[in-house]
Amino acid sequence: AVVCRCEEVSVDQVRRAIKEGYTDFEELRRYLRISMGPCGGRTCRLNTLMILSKETGIPIERLSPGVFRPPAIPVSFRAVAESGDDDCEE
Repeated sequence: AVVCRCEEVSVDQVRRAIKEGYTDFEELRRYLRISMGPCGGRTCRLNTLMILSKETGIPIERLSPGVFRPPAIPVSFRAVAESGDDDCEE
């Protein structure tokens, strides 16, 4: 089963990482790249926290959900070039 579709991280990979000692969401995020994809963790964050809670025995309410980052979207060079911001100081 897949936990993070964006980064193609499986439940088994998450469980293995927890057994290796990664017992914090931010550690798992950095190690497995969970929630670093285009969705920003909208799906995989809760799934990962549920697995982490089950594997460590820590109630999900006591686990840190990690740092929420603003979503990033691709922007074309044309959009940047045509932004009209000519007030740049050199």
